[in-house]
Amino acid sequence: MTAAVESRRFRPSLWATLITVPAVLVMLGLGTWQMQRLAWKEDLVRRVEQRLHAAPIPLPSAIADPEALEFRPVTVTGRFLNDKELLLVARPRQGQAGYELLTPLQRPAADGGGVVLVNRGFLPMDKRTPASRPESRVEGPVTVTGLVRLPQPAGWLQPGNRPGAESWMRLDPPAMAASAGLEKVAPLAVEMIPDPARGNAPQTGMLNGIQPLVELPNNHRQYAFTWFSLAATLVVVYVLSQRRRTGPAS
Repeated sequence: MTAAVESRRFRPSLWATLITVPAVLVMLGLGTWQMQRLAWKEDLVRRVEQRLHAAPIPLPSAIADPEALEFRPVTVTGRFLNDKELLLVARPRQGQAGYELLTPLQRPAADGGGVVLVNRGFLPMDKRTPASRPESRVEGPVTVTGLVRLPQPAGWLQPGNRPGAESWMRLDPPAMAASAGLEKVAPLAVEMIPDPARGNAPQTGMLNGIQPLVELPNNHRQYAFTWFSLAATLVVVYVLSQRRRTGPAS
């Protein structure tokens, strides 16, 4: 006597199909979009790298398109307005909390005048007051070589700036200018590039800029893989769940 063998066939229900097909199409679309974003981000990284390693150019007197200068090495000449300095809360350096010192630089009339914020480097917490670091006060004409940085949008969890406070959470040239009573301030900052010959001793107030670091998160490949994997998983679940019994095979 031969035992009956149960047969299963793929017989999808209407509702399962109406739910699964659009969901899979959306996931595939999101995965494709992330791959497009990946190509865009990789091109952006290449362009930023080219700018970072370009020769410094004089900072234009009139800045019509700040984004065209972002991450570009520039030189700028002027006099530091030491009594208008600003403190920007910095990431800890070697486990030490502190600030980045932004000193406005008054440009000469020959260069169009105006003011540029210069990020001169890291200061420990105990050097926040000018009296604790007289070495940081630079008088007379100076020429600074640095990297152009633009304000970035605040993150969801990042505290906002409070004009009038002793320190700032993020770069905001217009608000900083208004707080310090400055006019004609460039809509960017110049992040001073370290000079090996000058040395750097923030614990004494001697500042020597910031090592150029540009962080451009690129997680698009992982996101694309996630969406494509979810689409494939949903298809497998759909097919297996819609196989129905059709009775013993003859």
